[in-house]
Amino acid sequence: MPHRSVIVLDFETTGMSPKYGDRPIEVGAVRIADGLIVDRFQELMNPGFTISWFIESLTGISNDLVAAAPPCEEVMTRFADWIGDLPLVAHNAGFDRTFLDAEMALIGRSRDNPMSCTMLAARRLFPEAPNHKLATLVRHCAIFTDGTFHRALADAEMTGHLWIAMIDLLQERYALSAVPFSLMQSLTRIGKAKADRYLRTFAEQQRAACLLEASET
Repeated sequence: MPHRSVIVLDFETTGMSPKYGDRPIEVGAVRIADGLIVDRFQELMNPGFTISWFIESLTGISNDLVAAAPPCEEVMTRFADWIGDLPLVAHNAGFDRTFLDAEMALIGRSRDNPMSCTMLAARRLFPEAPNHKLATLVRHCAIFTDGTFHRALADAEMTGHLWIAMIDLLQERYALSAVPFSLMQSLTRIGKAKADRYLRTFAEQQRAACLLEASET
């Protein structure tokens, strides 16, 4: 059964919060359709001020690189057009959501896209993992990586593969014919101890709906 595309995104930024004047210096994203990455977006951007040595050392993105990049407003206009109204996914989505919404506001745009968080979903689906950082989950799920982290496209691709792994796990473990985006959103909001019962109930309701639909045709 075909599923609607989703966009998995990641920002590298000058700091932790737009409230303190921080801005993105790179955005990376992948579009997933039917369990495959089918498109990619990646651009550096110039925040308009010098970035710290800590961010340079963490990301490998230098002041020379961002100085030669287009301004945030230009990149974010292209990115907003690229994502359209598709559902969005990020690891620790609250962080990326804050920067996305702040930058969208600066270009006179707003976000209506629903958003889901792989970190919160992974806490429900992989409670046995040592922790739920992206690098740990990549190892836990045996997702291929070349070892690059804290670059936007690399992190978005790994988050995308983690999303696909979670969808596959849900379909296999609970015999789901489809995993709606709304289910992943709901999963992140319920208590970890209630996740399995919630998913089993959803699976039973989905099977009942399928049987009813089949009987009516």
